[in-house]
Amino acid sequence: MDLVGACRAFVSVSEYGSFTVGADAARMSQSVASRRVAALEEHFGEQLFERTSRRAVLTPFGRDMLPAARQLVRSAEVLLHEAEAAKRKPWRLAVPGVCSTAALARLVAEARGHGVTLDLRIAAPARRRELIHSQQVRAALLAVPADEAAWSVPLGLAGAQDLGVKRVYLETLRVGRALPGPARRIWIQPEDDVPHIRDPLTRLRDAVGLRPAQVASAADLTTAAAEVLCTGDLLLCSPAQAEDLALNWRPIGEITLSRGFALAAAGDGNPQHTEARLGDAIARCLGAGTRSAAPDGAVTGGAAA
Repeated sequence: MDLVGACRAFVSVSEYGSFTVGADAARMSQSVASRRVAALEEHFGEQLFERTSRRAVLTPFGRDMLPAARQLVRSAEVLLHEAEAAKRKPWRLAVPGVCSTAALARLVAEARGHGVTLDLRIAAPARRRELIHSQQVRAALLAVPADEAAWSVPLGLAGAQDLGVKRVYLETLRVGRALPGPARRIWIQPEDDVPHIRDPLTRLRDAVGLRPAQVASAADLTTAAAEVLCTGDLLLCSPAQAEDLALNWRPIGEITLSRGFALAAAGDGNPQHTEARLGDAIARCLGAGTRSAAPDGAVTGGAAA
């Protein structure tokens, strides 16, 4: 039995003294109201109304039950209102700063299609962990190693000029070996300045004999991109970022690096429900699985390499 629906019919009929008028006020048919009240009477084992041809008069038992029935109906209405308000409440999500404005806008738009209003917080990897641990956001896309990731984005090196190769080998950046002039640097942007990306690259730098300063961490992506555009330096980045910056992207020859992302929920929340609804939209936002391959297997951004 629908107890709330039955009590709503009972309360409305009692207020108007008529099954016909009370049912109309409760936005149900007279037959539905009659069935619901009858079901409630059967459940209680007592009559709620004395029925006449013109009116429905409360019995003593009905008068005793009316206050509790009204309270139940009011509580149900409050519950429904709170549920609707909770669904409209913004869902705070910490995201990496490497997502473009257009990609973030599409993520927000797709989330609305699933009944979720996103309130995005753009932050660096360490800050996203702080936000989720302090429960300032409901969920965060954390930077994790590839083997722990739900979404992975390939990383390579991008330069302003035609790189002229299918892959960039770090050993070719050694001063005096293949390239004349000042030492070319590899810039690591804040999103990739994490141990599972920075440390393997640093070890490779040392193994092939580059100078320590040839792998440098930038304060922000803009600074790193400006250095690359002004010099022969290279930017560690994704294919999508290289395309946005009109740079030429190539994979690294000696090592495979990728950004890994996993969705973490605050407190005892479960991120799997959100992943099920928004997983594809998040993947598109991050650039995961959107790699555009050239015939030789390289990925280009900007001018054709």
